[in-house]
Amino acid sequence: MRPFIGSVVQTAAVAFDADRTVEKLGDFASKATSRGAKLVVFPEAFVGGYPKGLDFGARIGSRTPEGREAFRTYYDGAIDVPGPQVARMGEIAASNGIFLVTGIIERDQGTLYCTVLFYGPDGSLLGKHRKLMPTAAERLVWGFGDGSTLPVFDTSLGKLGAVICWENYMPMLRMAMYAQGITLYCAPTADDRETWLSTMRHIALEGRCFVFSSCQFARRSDYPESYPIDGNPAQDAILMRGGSCIISPLGQLLTERVFDQDAILSAEIDPGEVAKGKYDFDVAGHYARPDVFRLMVNDKAQSAVQTNAPAVFGLSDRD
Repeated sequence: MRPFIGSVVQTAAVAFDADRTVEKLGDFASKATSRGAKLVVFPEAFVGGYPKGLDFGARIGSRTPEGREAFRTYYDGAIDVPGPQVARMGEIAASNGIFLVTGIIERDQGTLYCTVLFYGPDGSLLGKHRKLMPTAAERLVWGFGDGSTLPVFDTSLGKLGAVICWENYMPMLRMAMYAQGITLYCAPTADDRETWLSTMRHIALEGRCFVFSSCQFARRSDYPESYPIDGNPAQDAILMRGGSCIISPLGQLLTERVFDQDAILSAEIDPGEVAKGKYDFDVAGHYARPDVFRLMVNDKAQSAVQTNAPAVFGLSDRD
């Protein structure tokens, strides 16, 4: 495989407005492509929005009418998969000839999921990953993914997959990705802390993979005026400060972290660096000890209702 340019985008969603956010995604994807990017990664919950600071009126044993209304707004701003916004993002990937990875809020009947979508340069939807474990109060509004959406795609650039935000602290989930041979490890996030970098560098070294972490840069003004955030901060107050990065398989920072501004961070990705890294450490291969430690992964979809009963009850063919 030849070297290529990979990019992470750091900007804010148009909160709860999927159509306008998708068009913004298209603008930034085009800018990244103009710099030579073949892979472009957007942040967690980009299309649909990350509800920074909301509590949705939840208390133990009670919910408020205002909280229910806030959830309705959030629900209305999520997208269906498949759906028109999903199709539009496919058009954006195709028109730019890129692999596109983006966080979305997925609506599936009455439940919302924090999801990542993967597109090929022909515009095809390769698949999705639903966040397995929403963090803290995220569990109020997001459902839990299952093992059926832990894909790693074998692409012309390398083996592409994603782990979302604090899922990256789950050692067994990381191991499941390493065992699939991931080389392009995308980590869309809402974590803008300085300490996030140490996690990303550890994963790059542990998995001997390239890590692409994208976080939003968002101000209070990127959210509706009616957004009920604690403290009622000023419109120019920063709610998420970015800190996106790209890291090599040996833990080298390929882009400087940028805070408090929009950014497109790009780096040359040489797939040959993966093999160089695995020369002395392959966590799912020659450095593993399956005689001592072994991980079992349930990759079956977990459905609340299974319709596998006979279509006709109590009747023989002759009846």
